[in-house]
This record gives sequence, structure tokens and C-alpha cells, in this order.
Amino acid sequence: MPVKARRPPSAPPKWSFLDKAAYVAAPGAVVLGLLYYFGNQYNEAYYRAFGVPLSELPISVEAVLARSPQALFFPVWMLLVCGLVVLLVLGWLGHALARPENEGRRRTAYRALLAVGLLLGVVGGYPVFFREDLLAFLPAGWPRGLLPSLMVALGASLAFFGIQVRLGQHDAGRRNRRVRDADRLWLVAGALLLGMLTLSLFYGVSRYAAMAGETQAVADANGGMKRNPAVEVLSRLPLVHHAKDIKFRDLGARAGPYRYRYRGFRLLLKTPTRFYLVPYYGGYKNTVTVVLPDDDGTVRVQMKGSVR
Repeated sequence: MPVKARRPPSAPPKWSFLDKAAYVAAPGAVVLGLLYYFGNQYNEAYYRAFGVPLSELPISVEAVLARSPQALFFPVWMLLVCGLVVLLVLGWLGHALARPENEGRRRTAYRALLAVGLLLGVVGGYPVFFREDLLAFLPAGWPRGLLPSLMVALGASLAFFGIQVRLGQHDAGRRNRRVRDADRLWLVAGALLLGMLTLSLFYGVSRYAAMAGETQAVADANGGMKRNPAVEVLSRLPLVHHAKDIKFRDLGARAGPYRYRYRGFRLLLKTPTRFYLVPYYGGYKNTVTVVLPDDDGTVRVQMKGSVR
């Protein structure tokens, strides 16, 4: 009988430059999108603390991304440390349970891990996602912003590890069709737990970014807004404002059209049409944001190198 010639193995498809660029750029786009989102959360909370809605501020993408490290460094560092500890502990536990003599302990372990993990996820997830007022007993700051989400993440990790222990059992009936169908359901449950883990971490970091922005605004106001430039306002007409500790002086008619001078302001933000000014005395409780038009007709705002 004639022997059929075997076909030579087909060469792997060649990737075009666009395919390679998309493969590299896609993860980078996701990272940039997350950095922009968390930086925007930080900026929104920061300016909202001064009574300025972010929708009125044309902040560039670069400026938003520049704020993202302030919002992400601590929570990411905390997540990495906690994740390393959890992985080391679970890795040691999984290695210990993999021994043949621990077959009975594996059944007890995965049931206990599932119960504890689901309990942490439900108890921790409810106040995180539905009732934030239940977290008032926690200290203000990062415990209130991150601890509940970390609890949900820990619960999801424990339950997921319990599923891995369950699927790793060397049962004699594993080849049974019913057992394989049950394993598929366990895999679906593991995927849902991974989604719960991702959602809790995303929500926790988002809450922390907003909290960090508001905290930084209060700290800047209480510290005299030293990071912002001092300004001097010259006006044709007396300004009506409620900011405290602002020095006023009438320079007289000889000073020209801009005869009224105001000192004691710091520039919070400058847009193409407006100046947002805040006083640098009195602390956050006495901070009032004064908005002046940038029309070069009624007022002039001059930058100053130091406070006088």
C-alpha cells in the first residue's frame, strides 16, 4: 500500500507590526486608564473640599496622571505586603495538605476555608458596598478606607484557595462524569470569587484615593497653603468677599484705576477665565474660596514670590 506523505508542520503565523504593537499597548492602556481614574478621584475630592466642582476645571490628562502616585502609593504598597503574606501562608498550608496522609484534613480544610472566606466576604462586603455609615466605628483615615475592602479580598482569597484544595483532591472517582460536572461548577465559583476580589480591591483603592484627596486639602489649608503661590489682587471696585484675614488698602485716586489692593490670598487654581483664590490664614474651617474673573478689566491678580 502506498504510504501517504505527511504534511510538513505549518509555520506559525507571522505577526505584523500592528499586532505586536497592540499586544504591547493594550496592557499599557489599561494601566493608564486606571491611573487616570484614581488620579481623577483624588483631584475631585481635593477641589470639592474647597467647594470647587471638578466639572468646571479644565485639568489636563497629564495633571491628572501626575496626582495618581499620591493616591496609589500607600494602598498599592499595603496590598502588595498583605498579598505576599497571604500567599506565603496559603502556599505553606497547601504544601502541608498535599501530603497523602492528610487526605482527611484536606476535606476539613477546604470546608473551613470556604466557610470563613464567605463569612468575611459577606460581613465585610455589606458595609463596603451598601452601607458606608456602618464603618463609622473605624478610625478615620486608611483603616476606614482600606480595611473593609481588604477583609473582602481576604475572604475571597481564602474561599478561592478552599476551592483549589477541593479540586486538588485525589479521589478515586474523579473520572466519573458527575464529579467532572461538579468540578466545573467549582471552577465557575472560583471565577466569581476572583471577580469579587478584583471588585473589592478596585473599590477600596478608589475610596482611598478620594479620602487622600480630601485629607490633603485639609492639610494644605491648615498649613497655610504653602505649596501654592501667593497673589496680590488689584481691583477697580471694592471686592465683596467673606475670606478672613485679608489685608485691604485703598491706594487712592493717584494709584490709577486699580486703587484697591488685597493681600493674603493664595492661588488655588487658574483656568482660562477664572482665578480661584483661598486665604492662607485661619485653617481649613475658615477657608473660603473666592472666584474672580480673568477679564483684565475689573481686577488684576499678580503673582508674588513670598508672603508679605
